[in-house]
Amino acid sequence: MYERCKYSTDVKVVKWDPLKEKLLRLLGNKHPTNLCSAVNDALHIALEQNPRALCFGEDVGFGGVFRCTVGLFDRFGRDRVFNTPLSEQGIVGFGIGTAAMGATPVAEIQFADYIFPAFDQIVNEAAKYRYRSGGDFHCGGLTVRAPYGAVGHGGHYHSQSPEAFFTHVPGIKVVVPSGPKEAKGLLLASIQDPDPVIFLEAKMLYRTVVEDVPTGSYTIPLGQARIAHSGGDITLVGWGQQVAVLERAAAMVQEEDGIECDIIDLRTLLPWDRDTIEASVSKTGRLLVSHEAPVTSGFGAEIVAAISRRCFLRLEAPPVRVCGYDTPFPLVFEPLYVPSAQRVADAIRESCHF
Repeated sequence: MYERCKYSTDVKVVKWDPLKEKLLRLLGNKHPTNLCSAVNDALHIALEQNPRALCFGEDVGFGGVFRCTVGLFDRFGRDRVFNTPLSEQGIVGFGIGTAAMGATPVAEIQFADYIFPAFDQIVNEAAKYRYRSGGDFHCGGLTVRAPYGAVGHGGHYHSQSPEAFFTHVPGIKVVVPSGPKEAKGLLLASIQDPDPVIFLEAKMLYRTVVEDVPTGSYTIPLGQARIAHSGGDITLVGWGQQVAVLERAAAMVQEEDGIECDIIDLRTLLPWDRDTIEASVSKTGRLLVSHEAPVTSGFGAEIVAAISRRCFLRLEAPPVRVCGYDTPFPLVFEPLYVPSAQRVADAIRESCHF
């Protein structure tokens, strides 16, 4: 067990009480939990339920730079929870090897910005392992966790959103939760999934969002979007941290303009839930997609292209993208770079008045 801190970067480790933990899970209780603690709880459950599960990465044994793995080393020992050298290529390569031998590795990349040295291992090895062997071998037990996105001052090496790079690659799945409850259920589903998964966690949400999260084990199906809010005037699509921005923008236009928004939390980007978005756009006739990554070749372009083809005759306005700019992620101007609720609200009004 551990004490969950809402905003502080510190997590105080206390003595784990297995009896209390089991009783809470059996009772099906919920308690206020932030995203960091929800990820931690999911990892505890995964390692407890699966004796072949491993957790490793840079500083993971100490709790990680964001404290998401705190307490795991003390509970499960150095054979299952351990630090690695500062080599992202080595971390993912080791994860592929252990998964191929039947383990269930959860590898952590300290920041998503640092995942690029491991890009070859992910797209040329993990994604193709099953295909190139004709199904005889696979590394489907591999999950790669990484914190992504803006924090207000991270700049070009600590605030990037690289999800679109991986959605181009058949053979892996890409998952991005939008809150604590989503994070726990999606992470447990990812660890159990038969395909390698890239699991991106919005670092800004680690301690700024608190929800009632079930204490026991549960999963949220991958590839299934969530309707966060229902409305009939325009469809808003986002994932991760941007879902909260869409919700704030929707509240603004509802109060000031009477515009009702359908808000869809995509959850899984590969494979993504076309049917849910198509049904929403068929109802509203308008589509807006928002993400922090640069607009050019961002994943929003794929959504707009696919939905435009499916809903062309039902669209009442051109689909809109509200995204980051085509520049390196800035440092002092980060608040201007990230799509804000005001930028989204202005785009909603423009679309609805087209």
